[in-house]
Amino acid sequence: MATKLNLDKLDYQIIHEMMENAETSYADLGKKLFVSGGTIHVRIKKLQEMGIVKGTRLNVDLKLLGYDVIAFIGIYLEKSSLYDTVARELSKIPEIVRMNYTTGNYSIFAEIVCKDINQLRNVLHDQLQKIKGIERTETFISLDESLNRNVQVQP
Repeated sequence: MATKLNLDKLDYQIIHEMMENAETSYADLGKKLFVSGGTIHVRIKKLQEMGIVKGTRLNVDLKLLGYDVIAFIGIYLEKSSLYDTVARELSKIPEIVRMNYTTGNYSIFAEIVCKDINQLRNVLHDQLQKIKGIERTETFISLDESLNRNVQVQP
């Protein structure tokens, strides 16, 4: 059962602005939204307590750090009831950066970031294939990321 969020226009404006640039100071954001920095601080704290804001992340160009391979893995499970167990084991593989329980052909769709093809082979062959409950996988290597953006939140 979804809980009714008690958010107003200012909350949504704060979320939008911080999604665009989380480095913006509370004082600068307050000026932009015509409220005090203290108000921004209180609102951010409320959004954190509600679980809407889950920290901040640094947006890093992984290719510049030598991570040249991004792959997507479609994972077929022996039975869908194994999802929780398999997902727990997959989350132990540090190269897996995103994982979704999906409808369609695959039970799980995961994104993997590696430095090179050898590391990808190691993840697929030496780690992923040894997890009990995985029937088989299908790998898609990304040639280029054309778009990566946040959703535009609205009240």
